[in-house]
Parts: sequence; structure tokens; C-alpha cells
Amino acid sequence: MIIHNYDDAEMSKQFDIDISSIDGLDIPAGWGRVTPGNRSSSHQHDETEMFVIVSGRGQLIVDSHIYPVKAGTVAQFSPFESHVLENTGDQDVIFFLQYRRDAASAKRSATSRERQDPKRPQFVFSTPPTPNGDLHLGHLSGPYLAADVYVRYQRLIGNPAWHMTGSDDYQSYVVALAEREGVTPAEIAAHYSQEILQTLNMMDIEITQYTVTNNASEYAEGARDFFSRMIGSGKVSFRDSPAFCDAVSGEYLYEVDVSGQCPSCGSGTNGNICEECGEPNVVVDLASPTSKISQTAPKEAHVSRYMLPLHQFENIVKQHHKVGRVPARMRELANRIFSRPAVDIPVSHPSHWGIEPAESEGEGQVIWVWPEMSYSFLYGIEQLGKQLKQPWKANNPDNNWKIVHFFGYDNSFYHSILYPVLYRLAYPNWQPDIDYHYNEFYLLDGKKFSTSRRHAVWGKEILTPESVDAVRYYLCLTRPEQERTNFQVDAYKTELRHTLINEWQSWLQDLGQRAVSHFMGNVPDAGIWIKEHVAFWARLNGYLQNVTNALNADGFSLRSAAQQLKMLVRETIEFSRSQARLSGLENWKDEYRTAFALELAAAQLLSHIATPLMPRFAARLATALGNETASAWPEQAELVAVGNRVTLHDTCFFTDSDALTEVPHWDWLQEKLSVLMPDTQFHPNHALANLGATSLMTVTLQYQLLHEHQVDIQLETLLNQPLRNIVEHIAKRQPSGVELAKGVMA
Repeated sequence: MIIHNYDDAEMSKQFDIDISSIDGLDIPAGWGRVTPGNRSSSHQHDETEMFVIVSGRGQLIVDSHIYPVKAGTVAQFSPFESHVLENTGDQDVIFFLQYRRDAASAKRSATSRERQDPKRPQFVFSTPPTPNGDLHLGHLSGPYLAADVYVRYQRLIGNPAWHMTGSDDYQSYVVALAEREGVTPAEIAAHYSQEILQTLNMMDIEITQYTVTNNASEYAEGARDFFSRMIGSGKVSFRDSPAFCDAVSGEYLYEVDVSGQCPSCGSGTNGNICEECGEPNVVVDLASPTSKISQTAPKEAHVSRYMLPLHQFENIVKQHHKVGRVPARMRELANRIFSRPAVDIPVSHPSHWGIEPAESEGEGQVIWVWPEMSYSFLYGIEQLGKQLKQPWKANNPDNNWKIVHFFGYDNSFYHSILYPVLYRLAYPNWQPDIDYHYNEFYLLDGKKFSTSRRHAVWGKEILTPESVDAVRYYLCLTRPEQERTNFQVDAYKTELRHTLINEWQSWLQDLGQRAVSHFMGNVPDAGIWIKEHVAFWARLNGYLQNVTNALNADGFSLRSAAQQLKMLVRETIEFSRSQARLSGLENWKDEYRTAFALELAAAQLLSHIATPLMPRFAARLATALGNETASAWPEQAELVAVGNRVTLHDTCFFTDSDALTEVPHWDWLQEKLSVLMPDTQFHPNHALANLGATSLMTVTLQYQLLHEHQVDIQLETLLNQPLRNIVEHIAKRQPSGVELAKGVMA
């Protein structure tokens, strides 16, 4: 028998409260104490844990949900549930704790659908882009595509989520471009804000709330109130501090107007933030500084601004980083910044472009655009609430909100370090629960994409209704998640042709052809299963689980998801080739029917799990399988409904914009078809049946192919296969360099 009594003297600090161990029990156990007004730090672990409240009262905060507790309350936490015990009474909360490690329970918890449901609204933000240019692929591959896929997936698994962004109108980069172009900053911001929104629409990125900060109703008033709340905290003060001014004009320098070497890593940088290491600077600490206004060394002066002693809030940031999804990169950045003896950050700057503080001493100043952005997220939530008839208010943020941020690493300081501090100052009772998803730089031919230098592939240059899903797929596949990646136009075209057209589309259209030739275009029921079928079925469910893991919030990775789609199709093609040996064998027709049904199941699974990444492709594929567009995430792979009409052979999923000039013998075929169908536009991925060709037209073309190129193609095949395949038949019959009819060369 073991008896153990609670003893204050045995306590030591763990998780910011008092904990002691009970030795000798069969399972780990102990005592805990939370003194009045205090709370344990938020944490999660792989053990199943139980609390028994012995005395006192308080509340448990479990994954940001609040549950009152008192003497006699028993609570059990599943693995990986974040939990906090807070004392809300006037006497100690004493509790008995017990925990055990169970790998099976940890596995269930890590992969459970319930754990992925925050049970509250999710406000998903992609960093508002600066309207000094349109969006390029570097932008699109980062926050905007990722946030769109995230929201689409969350809705498929039944969780309410909305994607919000806008245009960051008051950036200094807008002023710099306006001066070069000889127009006002407002004109530049308004023009590019609309261009940005149009490009997002072309990318099929669905935005529920798009805030244009320069003309949004009551936005400036709300931002001033937010800033005044910060000042009212007593932590932000208006005082003199060193600054740089242009040596010729005397103009105040910050951000775009000054450059030098980062005081932390030595890389070239503009004022206030280093894109390389992510650390802030205060401009006067730049090495070898240069004013971009006069191209001379700046002069130092003392300028009055509102200043924030950020170094005083290290513990606030640490506690915040224990709540939501905070990548190690953010935690390490915070550690570097708070290792400095002092970090005094100006949160206002002398400027005529921006929102002036309400305080009289701030005349001639504007609220720095980055603190202003922290308010813009709350404003966006309130505006969304108006659309949805929800009582969400920017000046009264709710602990029940779940905020999810997508941004580039160069914005990490603002989002994950500065903003939690500003929120604490403005709303001290709000405990924001925020998940952070960052990306590294996407390079173009080995160099950074740059709007200001116009080194970019612009979204509008590559996006069409026909190309958008191919672009989305490729940007997912090459997204710079943990390291920088490089975009090359030729590599994109190669992936489009080899993977999406030659593999995905060829397989799907061939699958449709076989449905017509073997099963009269209808989905057959599965027949007899063999062990290879069972193994393939298990692997389909494995791909579903892998993509689910890649799109869940904890491990969200577009690269992993796209790679799994690619592997799914390749493995299905290999399976198809191996099972094709049974095609046409009477003794094995039931086994082949099962193999064919499994191929269709793979196509159906592809249509489901590709929906967040490639919505148009997924919808077309679902239709070609006789299904509705997916409205829920699948629990498991399923066979396609027996009897569905299959039209895969008639469906063009991807097109190659260069195909018209690169397909050999295309000119010859197009000339013949133009005579037969004079008012029709032709593309190598179209089929004659889709174009409305009659039997007589097809027979005429069949004769011309045989007479001029000695190519004999069956009538049904000629009608239903892509035109690209027809010219490939011609190419196979022509020796290299032989002149063809009408001057076309092989």
C-alpha cells in the first residue's frame, strides 16, 4: 500500500505553477497548485493526462475553449490537446494529476478529424500586398495560394473558414512609385489594388473580405482608436530618438528611402527590416547607409516619434508562442531579437501618406503601416461579421476567434512578434490564438522576384481559364516552404507537358476510351478481387491519408500534397499497365473488371483530393466520372457508382499554350479541318467528337490521312482521340526531313 499526502514543501516550478511528484505508483502522478490570479503555461504533449480538482475554483482553457472547474471536477486530456489551468478564485487551486504514455492513443489523436476542428470561426489572412505593382508568381506561390487551399480544405472537412486580405495602401513603396510616375500615392494605390484583386480572381483565389485601406469605411477612425489604446497602455511614448535624414533635402528617411547593411547579418537591406535574416533595424544602425533620395550618406538627427520598448515584452511573446501553431523559425527569430539588450521600435514616422494619430503631439506623423496592419485584420473580421450577420467587433476581439496567418518569412517579425505585443497593449484581456504559416522566397531564374525592380513573371502573363490549374499545381509542387525554390518557365512547361498532359491527361482519356470499348461508356461493378487489387486499394487509402495529413493545419504543406497527387497518378498508371494483361482474356474478365473499377476509383479519389489545389480540374474530372463536384472531404477511397456515364475520353483537362506551334504536322491537319469545319477553332487537345464533326467529315479526314500519309486510323478512334494523337500517328510514319504535303516538314 502507498499513501501520499499533499505537501507544499515538495513543490517546484513547472509550467509556471507548482508541481510535485508522487513516487512509487504504478503510473506517473503528482500534485499541482495554482495560486490566485495565476495560470499554468499553455502546453501539449503525447501523454493522456488527468486532473482531479481537490480544492479551489478556476477554469480550464483547452484548445482555447473555456471550462469552469471546482473541487470535485475530473478532467482528462487527450494527447496533443493544449491546456491551461487558471485560478479565478481567492484561494489555491489544488489538484491531483496523473498521466500515461499510450502510442495508440497518440496516433488516434494526431490523425483524428475531431482534433482538426477548432469548433469556432477561423479567420484566415494572407498578408495584404503592397499596391505598387501587380501580383507576380512569387506572391501567388506564397501566402495567397496557400491561404486559398487552406480555406477550401477546411470547408471540405466541415470547418467554417474565410480568406481575407486587401491592399496595404499606406506603404512607403507606394509613395516612391508615385513620385517616379508623377502621380499621387492614392492614384497608384487605387490602380494596383484593383489589378491585384483581378489577378487573385484569375488565380481562382476566393477572397471573402478585401479591405482597401485608403478608402474603407471608418477604417482610419478605427486605426486611430487602436493606436490610442496602445498609447493609453502607458508603454508607448512620444520621445526623441536618433534617426536619419537626407543630407541634401533634410527629408526623413525610413524603409524604401534608405539602404545599407543589416546590423545583424550584414546583408544588403532597406530600412526597418532585413529580408534575409528577418530582424528589424532602426535605420541608424545600418552599416554604410545611403539615402536613395540623393544617393549620398545620410545625416543623423534626433526626431520625435512614438516608441515601443519591445524588449520589455519577451515573456508576452513567449507565452503567445505556446498557444497556436508557431514554426521553429519564428521561435528562433524571437530568441535572436530578444537577445539584444534593448529593442526600441518606432511605431510612427514623419510622413504625409498614412493615417495620423488622434493625439495632437503626433501631428505630421503617421501610424507606421505595420502596426496599422495589425488593426486591419480586426477590421476585416468586423466587416466579415457584417456580411454574415455576426456580432464581431474590431474593438472587442473575442477569445473564441481562431486567426490563421499566411505570409512570407520577411514579414515574420511583424506577424509573430510585434503584433502579439500590440494586441496585448490595446486589448489586455484578449488572449489571441493565432496559427502562423510562412514561406521562404520564391526565386526567378536564381534571383528574388521583385515588384519594384520588375523582375517577375506576372500572374496575368500566364493565367488563363485553361492554364490556371496547371499554374496552381506547379506553384504548389515547387512552393518554397522550408527553403528557397526557383521558378523557371521551361521547367514549368516541362512539368505541364510531361506530368499533367502526357501522364494525367493521357491516362484519364485512355481510361475513358477503355470505358467505351469494354463497358459501353458506363462504370462497371467490381468483379473478383485478387491480392494485387487489395494491395492497390490499401495504397489508395494511404494516399488519401497522406494528402489529409499534408492539408491539416498542424503540418500544412502544399508541396507534400502536390507530390502525393503526382505519385498517386504514377502508381495508378503502373497498376493499369500491369492489369492490362488481363484485358480481353475471357477466363479473367471478372478480375479485369475489378482492376478497371479500381482505376476509376483512383480517378475519383484524385478528383476529391485535388479539389483544394486544382478546383477546375477536380470539377471537370468529377463530371467526367458522372459525379457531382466534391462538397465534403472523403473518409476513405470509394468505388465509382455503378452505371455512371464516363466521358473522360471527351474531356480536355490541360492545354499547352505552345502546342499550336510545337506539334509536328499540326499545320497540315489544321488546314484539312478548316475546310471540313470552316467556323471552328482547333486545339491539339480537342477531339473531333467534341468539335461536332459528322461521320462524313471524319470519313473524309480518314481518307486524306491514308492517301497522303499512309496512316490508317479507325473511325471511332479518329472521332474520340485528341487531335494531338492524330498528328503523332503521322509523325511515326514520316522519316525525318521528308517534305510533306503543303510544305510541312517532319
